[in-house]
Amino acid sequence: MTALRRHLALTAIWRAPKGWRGTLVSVNHSDIGKRFILAAFAFFAIGGVLAMLIRAQLATPDSAFVGPAVYNQLFTMHGSIMMFLFAIPMFEGLALYLLPKMLGSRDMAFPRLSAYGWWCYLFGGTILIAALALGVAPDGGWFMYTPLSSKAYTPGINADVWLLGITFVEISAIAAAIEISVSILKIRAPGMRLDTMPLFAWYLLITALMMIVAFPPLILGSILLEVERAFGWPFFDPSRGGSPLLWQHLFWLFGHPEVYIIFLPAAGVVSTVLPVMARTGILGYGWIVAALLALAFLSFGLWVHHMFTTGIPHLALGFFSAASALVAVPTALQIFAWIGTLWNGRPELKLPMLYLVGFFLVFVLGGLTGVMLAMVPFDAQAHDSHFVVAHLHYVLVGGFIFPMLAGAYYWLPHFTGRSRVPRLGEAAFWLILIGFNLTFFMMHLTGLLGMPRRIYTYPAEMGWTALNLLSSVGSFIMAFGFALFALDVGLQIFLSRRSRRNPWRAGTLEWAMPIPAPTYNIASQPHVTDREPLVIDPGLALHLARGEGYLAEARHGWRETMAVDSVSGAIDHVVILPGNTRLPIVTAAVTGGFFLSVLFGYYWLTLVPFAGVVALGWCWAWKLGAREDVGVVSIGCGKTAPIHREAAGAPGWWGSIFLLVADGVLLASLLFGYAFLWVVAPGWPPPQIINDGHAIGIVTALAAMAGLLLARRAERKASTDELSSASGAALLAAIAQIPALVGMIAIGITSLPTPASHAYAAITWVLLAYGALHAALAGLCAAFGRARIAARYVSPARVLELSLARLFGDFAGMATLVVLACLFGPGVAQ
Repeated sequence: MTALRRHLALTAIWRAPKGWRGTLVSVNHSDIGKRFILAAFAFFAIGGVLAMLIRAQLATPDSAFVGPAVYNQLFTMHGSIMMFLFAIPMFEGLALYLLPKMLGSRDMAFPRLSAYGWWCYLFGGTILIAALALGVAPDGGWFMYTPLSSKAYTPGINADVWLLGITFVEISAIAAAIEISVSILKIRAPGMRLDTMPLFAWYLLITALMMIVAFPPLILGSILLEVERAFGWPFFDPSRGGSPLLWQHLFWLFGHPEVYIIFLPAAGVVSTVLPVMARTGILGYGWIVAALLALAFLSFGLWVHHMFTTGIPHLALGFFSAASALVAVPTALQIFAWIGTLWNGRPELKLPMLYLVGFFLVFVLGGLTGVMLAMVPFDAQAHDSHFVVAHLHYVLVGGFIFPMLAGAYYWLPHFTGRSRVPRLGEAAFWLILIGFNLTFFMMHLTGLLGMPRRIYTYPAEMGWTALNLLSSVGSFIMAFGFALFALDVGLQIFLSRRSRRNPWRAGTLEWAMPIPAPTYNIASQPHVTDREPLVIDPGLALHLARGEGYLAEARHGWRETMAVDSVSGAIDHVVILPGNTRLPIVTAAVTGGFFLSVLFGYYWLTLVPFAGVVALGWCWAWKLGAREDVGVVSIGCGKTAPIHREAAGAPGWWGSIFLLVADGVLLASLLFGYAFLWVVAPGWPPPQIINDGHAIGIVTALAAMAGLLLARRAERKASTDELSSASGAALLAAIAQIPALVGMIAIGITSLPTPASHAYAAITWVLLAYGALHAALAGLCAAFGRARIAARYVSPARVLELSLARLFGDFAGMATLVVLACLFGPGVAQ
C-alpha cells in the first residue's frame, strides 16, 4: 500500500462528517482539544473584561461606576471564570490535542468520554454566563463561603447558579482526568517506558491523578450546600449543629491542590519548550519527576494554609505553616533544573523563550510572597488584603498564563500548519509583561497599606488612590497586549505562509507527522526507545508514513491504536475505539436537564433526566463489544496481539478503577465532614441518634455482601465457560442489591429524626443516600452483565463487563458496610 492510499484509507475511518453534523458527532481528540482551547480562550476574554470593569470601579475613590450588587457579581464571576472555565479547561484542551501525538498514539483511551466532557463544560459554562447576562450571577465570592452563600443571606438563585454550574463543569474535569490518566498509562507507542515518556506526559499524569483526588471534596461541598439551600438541611448552620468551617475545609481540600493542578501543566510546557529553545536536553529528568511526585503529595497537606485566621489550634498552625514553606522545595528544584538546562545549552531568544523569561520573573516573585504568607504572623496581618490578591495573580498568571503563551507560540504551527507574523507577538509580550507588573505589583503596596479585598469603593483619605489608578492603567495595558496576541494568532491562522514540518527542530513525536495533523495522527505507530525519537532517527516521520511501524493497514473499519504495559511499554493489546456518535451531546444535554431542574426548583422533574442518564448510560455501554471471539490479530513488524475485549487490563477496567478512586474520595470527604461535625460543631452530641433499627442494618449488610460475592461468582463462572451459572449469579447479584437499597431507606425513615432538625440527621441521611445510590448502581451493573451474557457478548475470553460489575459490586458492598458502621457505631459505643 502506498503512502497516499494508506492516508486515504485511514482518513475514511477516522474522519467526522463535514458541517454542523460533524460538530455534533465527532469524538476525535484533535477536534475536542481545539474546542476546549477556543472555548477556554473565549471565557478568558469574558473574565478579562470583567477584570477591567473591576479596575475601572477601583481606579478612583468613591466611584459610582457600578454599585455594590453589580460589583459583587463582577468579582465573583471573574474569579469563577478564570479558575473553573479557563485554567483547567485550557490545560485539558492542550492535553487532549497533544497527548496522543506526543505518545505516538492515534487517539485517547475514551473518545466518547472526551466528547461528553466537552459538552458538559460548554453547557455548564453557558449557564454561568447566561446568569451574568441576566443579572443573577453568583455574588458571594468565587469561594462561596457560608453563611454568606446560605439561603438567609443569598435568597435568590445567584448562589445556586454557582453551585450547579460549577458542579456541571466539574463532571467534565473528572472525565478529562480519567481520560488523561488511562491514556498516558496504557495508550502509548510500543516500547515507550515510563522513564522514556516526554516530561510533559509526566506532568499531565500527575495533574490528572491530583484532579481525581482533589475535585470530589468540592463536588461534595457543592451538593451539601445546594441541599441546605433547597431543603433546609443544616450542614453549615451552627444553630442546628452545622458549621460554616466545614464548607471552608471541603473547599480548600480542593482549592489548594487546585493551585498546583493549574501550575503543573504549565510547568510541563516549560520543561518541553525550554530545552528546545536552549538546543539541549532537559537537565535532571529523574529529579524533576521526583519533585513532581513530592509536590503532588505535599499539596494535599496545605489546605489550612487558607484558614490561618479562623481559630485553628496553635499546633495545627505550626504544622501547616511548615508544610506551606516546605512545598517550595520541589518547586525550586524544578526551577534550578530549568536554569541548569539554559546554562548547559545555547539559548535562542525566540518568542516562546521571551514568555519563559517572563514566567521566571513573575512566578519567582509570586513564590517569594507565597513563602511570606506561609508564615502565620505575616498572614494574620495580610489576610484578606490586596496583598493576597497580588500574590494569587503573580502565582497563577506567572505560573500558568506566561508558560501557556509560550506553548501557544511553540505549538501554533502544529495547529495551523503556518508560520507566525514577525514582530507582532513580541509587541504583545511586552505589553502583557509591563501591564501585568504595573497592575499587580501596586496591589502588594495597597495591601500592605491595609486595603481589604472584595470592597467596591474606598474613601480618598485612605491614601490608596494613586496606587489604584496605576493598577487600573496597567490592567488596560495588559488587556491591549492580550488583544494583540489574539490578533497575531488570527493573522497566523488565516493569512500567514505555510510552515515547514518541525520548525523548531524538536525531538518529540508530535513533530513526526504532517502539520496540521491528519485525523488519525500517524500512518503507523513507532517503536520508541528514547525520550527524543526524532533526535535518534531524523527520518522517523518518513518511515512511519511508509507504513514501517505498527498498525499500518486499515481493516474492518476499525479505529485501532496500540495499548502497552503501563511500566515497561511492552506490547499488550490492540484497542478498537468507538467512532462518531451523538451519544455524548445527548447525554450531556440530559445531564444538563437534571441541573436546570434543580436550579429552577422543579425537584420532582429531576427524576426524568436522572432516568434518561441511566438509560443513555446503558445504551452507551451496549454499543461496545462483539458476539464472537476475534483472537490475536497482526499488528505489523511480524508481531501479533489480542484486541482489548479479549485482554486483561483493558482501558475500560483502568477507567473504572480511577472512577472508583474519585468515588472513594467523595465518600472519604463525606466521612471527614461527619467526623468534623461530631468533634468541632456546636450542638454535638446531637439530641437524638440511631439507637434502634439494628435488625434492618444487619439485613442490609448481608444483602450487600451477598451482592458482592455473587458478582464475583458471575465473573469467575464466565471465565471458565460456565455461562449458564454466570447468568444466574449475575441475576441474583442484581436482585441482592434491592434489599440493600430498601434497607438503607428504611433505616432513615424509621430510625432518624427529620433531616432539617439537626446536622446529625442531615449528614446521616446523606450517608444513607450515598449507600442506596451505590447499591442501585451495583445492581444495574450486575443486570447489565446478565443481559450481555444472554445476548452472547460474553465468553471465557470476553468477561470485561462482568469484571466491571464485580468492581462496582465490591465498592458498593464496602461502602455499605462503612456507612452502616458510621451510623450505628455511636449508638453502640454509648
